[in-house]
This record gives sequence, structure tokens and C-alpha cells, in this order.
Amino acid sequence: MLGIDSVEAARAAAQAIERRVREKAPDADIAGYAVQPMIVRKHAQELIMGMSRDPIFGPSILFGAGGTAVEVVNDTAVALPPLDDVLAGDLIAQTRIGRLLAGYRDRKPADRAAIVTALNGLSQMIVDFPCIAAVDINPLLADADGAVALDARIEIEPDAVEQAGPNPALAIRPYPAEWEKDLDASGVRYRIRPIKPADIALYPDFLARIEPDDVRLRFLAPRKTFPDEMLKRLTQLDYDRDMAFVALEADGGALAGVARLSCDPDRSKGEYALLVRSDLKGRGLGWALLEQIVAFAKAEGIGRVEGIVLAENQAMLRMCEEFGFSISHPADQPGLAFVALDLG
Repeated sequence: MLGIDSVEAARAAAQAIERRVREKAPDADIAGYAVQPMIVRKHAQELIMGMSRDPIFGPSILFGAGGTAVEVVNDTAVALPPLDDVLAGDLIAQTRIGRLLAGYRDRKPADRAAIVTALNGLSQMIVDFPCIAAVDINPLLADADGAVALDARIEIEPDAVEQAGPNPALAIRPYPAEWEKDLDASGVRYRIRPIKPADIALYPDFLARIEPDDVRLRFLAPRKTFPDEMLKRLTQLDYDRDMAFVALEADGGALAGVARLSCDPDRSKGEYALLVRSDLKGRGLGWALLEQIVAFAKAEGIGRVEGIVLAENQAMLRMCEEFGFSISHPADQPGLAFVALDLG
């Protein structure tokens, strides 16, 4: 509650604002006044978030050290939307101030989750509203108690106000949520959806439950290790060029299987790959994932789905045959079978 002196000061300030407005714009329709608290957070870091349009890459997101000295400090990084928790965290880590946010001396660590949420919110706004031409949020205060924007500017392109999302100017295709569905396989419920960068956290447990021979059949050679960079390539996709569907156990969210489709540049054909957890083979999960890949390819106008299978992988070859794939065994590549399904 404001004291008497504060009320009088607010009234005087409002009257002064009105006098200036009347001088500059006599016909202005003043609907009222907004009174906001002065935010004082002594140990908060001043950050900047923003969006601008690059002539080549389209909308891009900026993050870094903010405040009045933002141009002098020059500590910013840029990423392409859409973001998620992993990609937003990577963007923060690219800046020097990202290390300060972890805390030092008498400063507690900032609420990193709140900053990530703010970046994700900005990203989603860019995806949903193509009319946004620019965003400038500076400063965004962040400390152990969370994050709060003190000043924000959004520039709108009037001609695009009626345009619906997703934003067609994005260089990276947004997450295709319309391809999520539930599945019942042998009495067990699964959630099939496009892969997300955050799914990298599910891979160690998933791979630990794949028998070495199943790994060999999937990757056409023995493999004992999966470096972090490889897992990032498997989980961080541009959905316009590649697609991967994961099957997650409805109870607990463990990764049960993955189906992948890698397309050529003109998207006339795509190579598929499939891997189901060894303890879940023979329950119809592989068939459901392959069915999802083929349905996606048809919807995207991809004319052909093909793959390379070890000739000894009879279970995969039988499934392909039942699905309608043609199968060939080139004489010059013994041990391999080539499977193909024309969708045109």
C-alpha cells in the first residue's frame, strides 16, 4: 500500500505526464496510468535477449551480457530458433557471462532454469508469430530468485499480423508436434514422437540395454562407444532434412526404440534406420516405428524409402518384405541387402 506522500507524488507525476502529452499531442486519448514497482536486485546479473532477422538465416536469437554497457562489453552469442532446454543451455554456455551465472564469491548461482524458460518463451513467440520483426529485452535481471525483464521492445510488421504460425522464415523447421501419437504394443503403452535434443539424456540407458550383436546389425559393424558428439548429431536434427521418431515407455519415459529417416537434398528419397531395445524385440514396436517413418515420408512427398541391411539380419528383411519393400542382394557387395519402398 502506498503512503499519503507516495500517493501525492504519484498524482503529481501523472499530472505532469498529462501536461506534456497535451502539449505534444492535444488529441491524445489518455486511458489511464500504470504504476509499477522499482525493481532492486543488488546481486542480479544484467542480461540481454533479443531477436532480429538475418537476410540469409531468417529470425535469430541473441543472448548475452546486457545493461547500459552492452555494446562495450560485447559478450553475446546467437542461435537459430526453435530452441529447447538443451539448445538454450548451449546458447548460454557460449557467453562469458554464462560462467558468472554459475555463481562466484558472495554471489549465489542464478536460476538457470528461469533463464532457459525465458529463452524458450522468446523462441516459441518467434515460431508462433511471423509478424515479429525484432525483439529487444534489456536488461533481463537474473539471480537466485529467478529472472525478470525490466525493459522490452517488440517491433511488429503490420502486413504480417494476420499470418498464422509456424513462422515460414525460420531456417530450421519447428518441432512437428502433429506427428506425436500413442501406441499400444503387446499390452504396453508407448508414446511415439519426433526426437528432441533433450532426448540425448535417454541414450546412455537405452544403449546399455542393446545387445552388442543388435548394435552391429544396426550400424553394420561392431561399435562399443558412442561419443557425445555422435549422440548430439543423432538428437539435434533439422526436421526439414532428417527425421527421427522415438518410442518412449508411457510408464517412466524410458527410450524403447528409434526410427530414423535421412533424406537427400532434393528430398526425392530417404534412407531409413531402425533400432529397438533388445528386451523389447518381437513385440511389434519395430513395425510401428517403420510404419511411422513411411507415413511421414508419404506426407512429405518423399518418393522412395530405402535402406542397407546385413544379409544375416533375417528379422529385419522379413519385416521389410511383409511391409512391401523390394529386396536385392548385389553380387559385388556380399553380405549386404538393399531394401526399397516406392511411395510415388
